[in-house]
Amino acid sequence: MNTSDISKELQDKVITASNKKTPLSIQGGATKSFYGRQTSAEILDTRDHQGIINYEPTELVITAHAGTKLSVIEQTLADNNQMLSFEPPAFGDAATIGGTIACNLSGPRRAYCGAARDYVLGTRLLNGKGEILSFGGEVMKNVAGYDVSRLVTGALGTLGVILDVSLKILPRPEAEITLAHQCTITEAFKKLNHWARSPLPISASCFTDAGMHIRLSGTEGTIKATKKIIGGDEINNSDHFWHSIKEQQHSFFNNDRNLWRLSVASNSKELSLNGKYLYEWAGALRWLLSDEPADKIYKMASSLGGHAILFRNQTANDNTFQPLPEALMKLHKNLKQSFDPYGILNPGRMYKDF
Repeated sequence: MNTSDISKELQDKVITASNKKTPLSIQGGATKSFYGRQTSAEILDTRDHQGIINYEPTELVITAHAGTKLSVIEQTLADNNQMLSFEPPAFGDAATIGGTIACNLSGPRRAYCGAARDYVLGTRLLNGKGEILSFGGEVMKNVAGYDVSRLVTGALGTLGVILDVSLKILPRPEAEITLAHQCTITEAFKKLNHWARSPLPISASCFTDAGMHIRLSGTEGTIKATKKIIGGDEINNSDHFWHSIKEQQHSFFNNDRNLWRLSVASNSKELSLNGKYLYEWAGALRWLLSDEPADKIYKMASSLGGHAILFRNQTANDNTFQPLPEALMKLHKNLKQSFDPYGILNPGRMYKDF
């Protein structure tokens, strides 16, 4: 069956579901099924809708069907010395590009190169009425007005079934090294904030019980000069270390407590929440293993101008995403109504109200 037939098959299933008001759970490789609120619905499987549609290395753009495995895309790019700059986590070999974009998850490089949403140029999707809609294109400046392609990035399928996606890509750096510093978290924050004032080729940062790790990416000469400036000991198996952080295979994540993801300003103070921490993105991303009440964690993140997500839920806690202010929730509901008037696409996956 060719991809146009699969698109039609998916469209027919959505139309049937909309006519019957039957909820659908959109699923690709299911490697991120833990993320978001858990719901019960008929599965709409997108894995057969796969394949790279268009890729011209000189144009730095790739377009693929949503069911294409993330590993296939990354290997294709690597063969041409290119990469997805937002360094997305897969959480399993079956991960698809559609699920990657639906979750808007980014890896260690995010704070220095941008988020998944920043690299989405265009999408083609099915709305809740079974209509196929196209937004954006395959160049950076392609639309005026509301950028729907980036709107559906991170919407967890609540606004539509992503069929195809076009992404901006970047060349791989000439060289990379990782430097380790033995210091306290307070010292790490001070160093990172100081380095942020200079155009240093830092592409990832992480602080664990073992100290601070800094990755440098760029030309051999630039890296050599930067190493003299920031110091530290070069580690072996740098790729393995950052892979363990990105895919949550590091020993920190091997824990039965709830895993919280807190996004705050990088220069925010240490949080007065009980638990164990791992810091990324120069302190802007803080992973927290804690049994603290959800309301307390949400309040703390909000007081710092950020937000919190219960990333991996080890309890029966119904709270996943930080509650929205009334006006913002109303806006979300209006968007949901516009794209999915019958409320059949991943209902309750983000918030129980839609």
